[in-house]
Amino acid sequence: MKSVFYTLILMICVSGCQPKKSSVPVVAFMDAFQDNTIAMAKQGFFDALQKKGFDEKKGTIKVIYRNAQGDIPTLTQISKYMISQQPSLIATSPTLSTITAIQNTKEIPVFMIVSGTPALMKLNDGSGNEPKNLFGTGETLEYIDTSFGLISTLIKPKTKRIRVGMIFNQSEPQSVEAIERIKKLAAADSLELIALPVNTSADAQLVIQSLLSKDIDVFFANPDNIVFASFESIVKSCDQRNVPILTSEAGLVARGALAAYGADIYQWGFQSGLQAAEFLKSGSLKNIHWEIVKDRKKVYNPSKAKKYNINIPADFKPML
Repeated sequence: MKSVFYTLILMICVSGCQPKKSSVPVVAFMDAFQDNTIAMAKQGFFDALQKKGFDEKKGTIKVIYRNAQGDIPTLTQISKYMISQQPSLIATSPTLSTITAIQNTKEIPVFMIVSGTPALMKLNDGSGNEPKNLFGTGETLEYIDTSFGLISTLIKPKTKRIRVGMIFNQSEPQSVEAIERIKKLAAADSLELIALPVNTSADAQLVIQSLLSKDIDVFFANPDNIVFASFESIVKSCDQRNVPILTSEAGLVARGALAAYGADIYQWGFQSGLQAAEFLKSGSLKNIHWEIVKDRKKVYNPSKAKKYNINIPADFKPML
């Protein structure tokens, strides 16, 4: 009789004494690689959440963070792990993280940062439909028009025709699309474009040296994973050969580029974070849709402007 009694007590405890599932939202954040510029997007994302009352330190969200350190198989493993944890949402930065997450889940909301549009990332289906679980903030190729246009504005050629050097990541769809657009812009503006493909950041140094040997007047830093990961090496090599760098990313100006006209990486993350906060607060995705990044700015590096003796227009702000 006693054994039956104790069995009943144990059954009651097992069914009724278990801790309840936490009601605190779980935010998973996937980074494809370690980079100071990309890290600004993550900071902006969590600052936006904090502003709206979602702060891990205060216990109002739980955060799962992983960084693939540039390794694609690791990024896939991270994605699958995060999905297994059933988070409220997954935040992804940059493009490769977004692509990987969408390839692995169709149910969990994905809030992208520093990514292209779904079409640019080749995520639309055969009928042109976008992923139903993709939100956050993306970018069209229009940033190229403004940032690439800086070349004719700021650079005085050593020859009659400006020679523009670039490297691009062949495995990143957005970079391949960008090169095709840049070719057309260069032709329309009578610029000579020399673009060399690169597969990994480990190869970047050799490719940059090959590019500089072709006597380029300016280096255009198109924002892809390899450029971000290799940027300090790019700056060092270009400075040694007196080749200024122009880009669309303000964060790269702080790291040694001459000037940029493009999205503010921190604000990019902040914009996606506001969307994520809206979802966490309402529990609904009904009124949320991915957006084009809003905040673009013109910035320049004063020390580089002095080094290359370049006059910067008054509407550019110095980045110290």
